[in-house]
Amino acid sequence: MEQIKGRVWVFGDNVDTDQIIPAERLVAANLDHLNDYIFEKVRPGFGQQVQKGDILIAGRNFGCGSSREHAPLSLREAGFSCIIAESFARIFYRNSFNTGLLLVECKVDAKEGDTATVDVDKGTVECGGREYTFPEYPPFITELIRSGGLMNLIKEGKFR
Repeated sequence: MEQIKGRVWVFGDNVDTDQIIPAERLVAANLDHLNDYIFEKVRPGFGQQVQKGDILIAGRNFGCGSSREHAPLSLREAGFSCIIAESFARIFYRNSFNTGLLLVECKVDAKEGDTATVDVDKGTVECGGREYTFPEYPPFITELIRSGGLMNLIKEGKFR
């Protein structure tokens, strides 16, 4: 897998799925435009600022709250190539990989606007002139990453 490089957006601890995408936005007419509403209650207009390839860096327990898969879908659709956090809520972690959103569990000190580079194969994040490491993914998660999510894995006939 090649390196991922992008502009950094920084969030804190305990970012819940209702902050990522408000529940009232999850109506049939909005499902193709979830990225327009990400973080609208905590950062109005944020969705329009994100560019394809950007990276979100957060603290502990990112994605806590409800188990709906709309939160990682909206982040992916907004253009985020990767979410880096010190820790993730478990169901958000699984939903993200299933929907093709790359997560990296690693504490990274960053400033908004920095550039970060993620190397999944080496297990490193470079940001702000420093290098951070993260653990290797289990084989099944590696397959999900390489395929771009569970549906792609099924289409490729690799789902076991």
